[in-house]
Amino acid sequence: MFPGGGGVDMQQLLQQAQKMQQDLATAQQELAETPVEGSAGGGLVKATVTGSGELTALVISPAAVDPEDTETLADLVIAAVRDANNAAQELAKAKLGPLAQGLGGGGIPGLPM
Repeated sequence: MFPGGGGVDMQQLLQQAQKMQQDLATAQQELAETPVEGSAGGGLVKATVTGSGELTALVISPAAVDPEDTETLADLVIAAVRDANNAAQELAKAKLGPLAQGLGGGGIPGLPM
């Protein structure tokens, strides 16, 4: 019992927890299916990741390819993937933030936030 004589409705608490779990699963599925794009070099290299961070596409403009300078191309690829992953993390914060707040605001272990 809580101070003041109020009891805890365990059934209601369980239902709220189950709804939260379902909402979280739905949000995670939506993230896994949402493409997010990042780019580098003024669009010379574009990377697409899912909202959960899985790299799904990489587009390299022919103008970015210099056989004498593959290091710059590698840097552009890394920058484009990093840009896409940053955008995916922002999307995850936007989608999962309200759910994390519902769990006490401490975040959800194992999720990128």
